[in-house]
Amino acid sequence: MDQTGCAGGPKEMGIPFGITRYSNGTDSPTVVPWNRPPTHKIKMISPTTRPIRSAFPAIQIGLDFLIIGLCYVAVVRWQSPLTSLPPLQTAFLAALGFVIAGEFLGVFHTGHHRPADYDILLISGSWLLGFVVAVFGGFLLTPLSEPLSNNNLVLWFLISLLFVLLSHMLSRALFAWMSERGWTSRRCAILGNTELGRQLADAVAFDRDLGIRVEGIFDHNADGQEGGFQDLLVAIGQRKIDTVFIAVPMSMDETIRGWIDRLADTTASVYLVPNLDAFDYLYSRWGFVGGHTVVSIFETPIYGVDGCLKRGLDIALSILGLLLSAPILLMAALAIKLTTVGPVLFLQRRYGLDGKEISVWKFRTMTTMDNGLEVKQATKNDPRVTPVGRLLRRTSLDELPQLFNVLIGTMSLVGPRPYAVAHNEQFRSLIRGYMLRHKVKPGITGLAQVLGSRLETDTVEKMRARIELDHRYIRDWSLWLDLKIMVKTIAVVLRQQAH
Repeated sequence: MDQTGCAGGPKEMGIPFGITRYSNGTDSPTVVPWNRPPTHKIKMISPTTRPIRSAFPAIQIGLDFLIIGLCYVAVVRWQSPLTSLPPLQTAFLAALGFVIAGEFLGVFHTGHHRPADYDILLISGSWLLGFVVAVFGGFLLTPLSEPLSNNNLVLWFLISLLFVLLSHMLSRALFAWMSERGWTSRRCAILGNTELGRQLADAVAFDRDLGIRVEGIFDHNADGQEGGFQDLLVAIGQRKIDTVFIAVPMSMDETIRGWIDRLADTTASVYLVPNLDAFDYLYSRWGFVGGHTVVSIFETPIYGVDGCLKRGLDIALSILGLLLSAPILLMAALAIKLTTVGPVLFLQRRYGLDGKEISVWKFRTMTTMDNGLEVKQATKNDPRVTPVGRLLRRTSLDELPQLFNVLIGTMSLVGPRPYAVAHNEQFRSLIRGYMLRHKVKPGITGLAQVLGSRLETDTVEKMRARIELDHRYIRDWSLWLDLKIMVKTIAVVLRQQAH
């Protein structure tokens, strides 16, 4: 055990992790503050962990509504001094638009230590969006309100922006000052000198919105020794700690029960941080089944309303794509028919949603049509590829018939690329979690394709890298992500043509 009371870890890394230790020569333990600034991107502890937020953002939103309304009244009085209190529909629309835009841009997330100039840019952009909403809404509400003149509209915009910026800067400075003195924060300890515990400490130090200050990390392996659970109990008894986060492996359930029983004899708030990183989870969520809390390990985000929206987008864009590409489809079919012997289209057996077998349509680009238990992947300068097929493959036009798959519902525009059944059976036994990519419909393009993983997967490592990107797509899925992948796919195809 090193001098900090921790077996390995902190001393080896040269980082004072704040382990509780006796350093004052008395029987009273000294809690070493956790003051190491995060030097890396904070990793999410668990997607199911709900944040403990303070009321500060809500107070700031209310203050912004008040400032924008007061500035509007002041400018109206400036324009017409004898006017009674004016209708506030325009001011309300502006404030509402500002708050909505600010939520999307992170204006009210004060814990991210952004530079002041970047904060000013976000607030200004949000207020500009709110102001535009108010101006357009003012035209609709003209019978109910007396709109400002153009000059006074600009005056209202500038004055409101000035006072909103001033309010945000002062509020954040005040909140930081109060947090540093412990007036608005809880004093917490982390029980568990583990990677999870250190990640949690970094995350708490990074996000001041939580209203939590880490006083120290206590070594879960130092029971009865310096810096262990006994020291934690002493610190709680001395009112140095009021909140405890238990961040140890879930396999220590018996030990955790013992700690909880003893902590129940104190007044400290106790939280258990589940280490879901120990599992390969996919879009993890929590819910209730028969009164029991359950956590999904393997799940898909594309269902219900979200699934209907994605399906609607697939239908609309596939119809549009077929209409726009009809001349290209016709010319490609004629070129294949006139230059080679065999069918124009090639239907290959592949796995679709939930691992069900589907037939995927492609233009035939090879002299062979492998579709059995062994399918040899195409390679660079593959002699099996026809001259027309080489052009179609280089421009990805051989994939266009898959728009029919999208239209009938066996595929999606965006999703993990489907592979031949033979390749699925080969890699599912070599790559853990391979079949989880079939939790969603396969796509014509996907995240792996736009991030440089479009070439042949002739090794297990290359395929594993592509599968990881497929899993990332499922975890991070949104309609916005689908649209970005579509746009990037066009850029990738054009770049390939240029080369």
